[in-house]
Amino acid sequence: MMSLMVVAVFFTFQPPWATAFKPLSSEGSLTHRQITEMAILRKTAEVCRDVAIAEGQDFKLTIDNTLTVFAVQQACSRLHSVHSTRGFQSAISSTYYSNAAVDVDQIDPERHCDAEKIREAQKLITDGMKSVKTNIDEESYVFARIRLGIICHTLQDFYSHSNWVELDKSVPFSKLINRDAIIDNIADINTKTCRNCIGDKCSDNILPELKEKNLITSGYFGLFSSSKPNGKCSHGGKSDATSFKEPTGGINKDEITSSHGIYHKRAADLAISATMELLEDIRLAKGNQAFLQLVGMNKTSVLAFVIDTTGSMSDEIEEAKRVSFTIIDSRIASAEKPSEYILVPFNDPDFGPLIRTRNAELFKEAISLLRAHDGGDEPEMCLSGLQLALAGAPPSSDIYVFTDAGAKDFELESTIRAMIENTKSRVNFLLTRTFSFRKKRDVSQSQRSSTRMSQPQVQLYRDLADVSGGQAIEVTKSTLSQATAVITDSSASALVTVLQVVRNPAKAENFSFVLDSSLSNVTMYITGVSPVFTLYNPTGESQSESVTDGPLGSIQTVGNLWRIKLNSENQTGVWSISINSTRSYTIKIIGQSSFDFLFNFLGSEGLQGDFVPKENRPISVKTSGGS
Repeated sequence: MMSLMVVAVFFTFQPPWATAFKPLSSEGSLTHRQITEMAILRKTAEVCRDVAIAEGQDFKLTIDNTLTVFAVQQACSRLHSVHSTRGFQSAISSTYYSNAAVDVDQIDPERHCDAEKIREAQKLITDGMKSVKTNIDEESYVFARIRLGIICHTLQDFYSHSNWVELDKSVPFSKLINRDAIIDNIADINTKTCRNCIGDKCSDNILPELKEKNLITSGYFGLFSSSKPNGKCSHGGKSDATSFKEPTGGINKDEITSSHGIYHKRAADLAISATMELLEDIRLAKGNQAFLQLVGMNKTSVLAFVIDTTGSMSDEIEEAKRVSFTIIDSRIASAEKPSEYILVPFNDPDFGPLIRTRNAELFKEAISLLRAHDGGDEPEMCLSGLQLALAGAPPSSDIYVFTDAGAKDFELESTIRAMIENTKSRVNFLLTRTFSFRKKRDVSQSQRSSTRMSQPQVQLYRDLADVSGGQAIEVTKSTLSQATAVITDSSASALVTVLQVVRNPAKAENFSFVLDSSLSNVTMYITGVSPVFTLYNPTGESQSESVTDGPLGSIQTVGNLWRIKLNSENQTGVWSISINSTRSYTIKIIGQSSFDFLFNFLGSEGLQGDFVPKENRPISVKTSGGS
């Protein structure tokens, strides 16, 4: 089983105002994040319980607000062979971060159920639900989660910003998620709804006539304007200019310290129930498996190949096909069985089309039909083919690129980097140019050209592999098949990266890393030209690169890559490696573990200034010296 550590990196600035349940953090109060996560955990547990009952299996888990990601994953994994909570936690995080981002917009009151815009909020929510379901049908689960988070924000705000709790309601207002439901009990523009707060006491400022007539109202809010209709309630809080105009005060329940903070817990509980009700609607419409896919419980694993089909690949393309088939077969037999396969051939000057299928055998047939033709020894459209694969594949895909030439379209490097970082996909390059000869179309079959990619061309592939967490393996046609052992290592479930180092230019250096008891099947990869290294275990035993089978592990060499499989005994403790190389080198250490790490960058922006997720890394700013 897999537990998960989630770390968010963000700025510490937090302004004093708030116009909703706090997005991500609030001491002593429930936030949009907690409400969304609790609802998803509870509904997911209910779905797994129902599936278990239908299949005649036991399901032992108490479903309440104390659930954790690990507990739900552990209970559900018996049904769905989930070995890591990474996908589950990532899906939940994506949903609640898009929820939090709604607070950047304080212009449209319907997004927050403010100013009695309840019918307009209903349309936003139901339109959004339709969009979520459409995205599920199209298997665009990333966009479905983003849309889900957005509409959950509006739905949850209803219980904090309206008088639903003050009407003594104990169940969610189901009409908000029903497109055809008519909401006919909203206080009209001429109906007074509030009276002045008395001092700091605001718990009794809603006029009793609303409860007698079962009328719904919500507070008005203005950052810069105090304008509101006569007699209407305000949202409340220091940043709400309308709350200083009679009737003064507010009715929001965003935090326990808010105007109606005494009702915060009830409002938050109703928001959780309402979110679960919305999730249940999606589940009933799309089915259990699609719902579990939406929340990341059923992992979406996509395997993609980008293959050079120019004439210079005529010697290598058949071997590339065999390696591809081996990779496919290894993934089918693993816990990370792909749900879809993608193929993108590239030539010069053409690339594509993108071919996708769910059928592994049909995918193999498509690969087997590839033929080397046209083109020559010049750089080719490799990055264009990779860009097409990244655009067509979902996040966290595995992409393998086979080529023997540099990238003609090198100007796409920054675009490819950004796509890799945004999708968190892993790209592995298998390069056959370093140790092999390449054919020229304008010479006879027996002649050979020793033309090679320039070092900058090779380094481009290495850099892209490094930024994605993949490998750039340089092999010959005869040793290409040996690289499959390295590649199929990535098929194992619950993989984590212990250490990753890139040194360009190379220099002699020592690196330390810790292996704890949660790690197993630890493997080290070193790429470079004739690196010299010595590995030391916690007890001081050592093994150099020249010892194939030694006291610390077994070493396999394929092209420019050394694969060190550590022995399973006595791995726990501080290890070290000393290394030197005449050229740039990389070190990567992976293993299987019960812990993993996720992160998001957050920034403070918008009128409200609350933290929202950033799509890209923060910009590096150089500052001048001085105080």
